Amino acid sequence: MTQSPGTFVLVHGSWQGGWCWSRVAEILRAAGHRVFTPTLTGLGERSHLFSGAITLTTHIADVVNVLEWEDLTNVILCGHSYGGFVISGAAERMEHRLSSIVFLDAFLPNDGEAIVDVAAIHRTGLVDSAGRNGMGVPPFPASYFFSNEADRAYVDAKCVMQPIGTFLEKIQINGARERIPRKTYIRATNYASTWFDEARRRCAADPAWEIHDLPCGHNVMLDLPDVLAELLAAHVTAA
Repeated sequence: MTQSPGTFVLVHGSWQGGWCWSRVAEILRAAGHRVFTPTLTGLGERSHLFSGAITLTTHIADVVNVLEWEDLTNVILCGHSYGGFVISGAAERMEHRLSSIVFLDAFLPNDGEAIVDVAAIHRTGLVDSAGRNGMGVPPFPASYFFSNEADRAYVDAKCVMQPIGTFLEKIQINGARERIPRKTYIRATNYASTWFDEARRRCAADPAWEIHDLPCGHNVMLDLPDVLAELLAAHVTAA
């Protein structure tokens, strides 16, 4: 990678934490880029803050505050899986600070949607729309997401309960995501998902979006960190 230094904010998905980006972050930092991998409230090393009061709005604020308090501009904002909801919401408040937005095998929500509206999570019996299963949703095993076998025990040991409010709250967005200069959708083709296939289809139908398909499981940052880092670094030229 020979680009000028860029600024990346990488947002993890459900049950995980900033830890999942360590390999990608190390590669990007070695190339001279600034990389922020915030852990959303109640997860990872912030799991001691878990509560039933945590919502999608909380997680959007986590990301917005990184951009505000670190005075970040020309940001390449990437969200994985559930992180697609988070970065869509963050874009509404931070559009002026973003040069690129990247959806990594991620949800691409419409205004007024919640995770439980667009995914089959409630069908697993772990959660329903009324939240009767308590304050959190236990993690799915790494094997469910077709993570590479060498990392499955590591991922399973690190994942924690997801605050239920993050799956139940409906997002409020008004087009900021589409106004960001550069938009990319990356699909992990070894993980079967009708909702991510639909998100990719929607993006592919719009010439303003770039599409990349990678032959790996859902946890792309663990399966193909070098390839992902290269794809992300390519956005710096547009910053």
